[in-house]
Amino acid sequence: MSENAQLQPENQQNLDIRPTPRGEMGLYQLDTFAYEFQGSEIWIDFEMPEFTAICPFSDFPDFGTIRLKYVPRARCIELKSLKLYINSFRDIKIFHEHVLNVILEDFVAACDPLKVEIEGDFNVRGNIKTKVRASYARE
Repeated sequence: MSENAQLQPENQQNLDIRPTPRGEMGLYQLDTFAYEFQGSEIWIDFEMPEFTAICPFSDFPDFGTIRLKYVPRARCIELKSLKLYINSFRDIKIFHEHVLNVILEDFVAACDPLKVEIEGDFNVRGNIKTKVRASYARE
């Protein structure tokens, strides 16, 4: 598609789309602790197989697995706060493509890691399986 080409209008089905605004999400605060081995590069992997959020189109729950791995710099994420943070999405209306960006932004802001890779592996819905991936590397 050329730069001058026009995109077709969005929401041609005239669906009632109401995602939760970022400022109204009320997500649980991520907590951290000091990483005592700064300069020693390790990967920390989390798998969260019970992720749930609400579809902004249908108001039905979306289920999936969030996989997050990171290399800490000076701080590590505290696990209980991560669990409560992830669980706080249960009442949030958000698109699959957006949820990964929200988690990535909040994670980087909380612990300033060297690297992060995140994947959302969402359950089949209407014969379509969705996987979303994002990454971050500190400059």
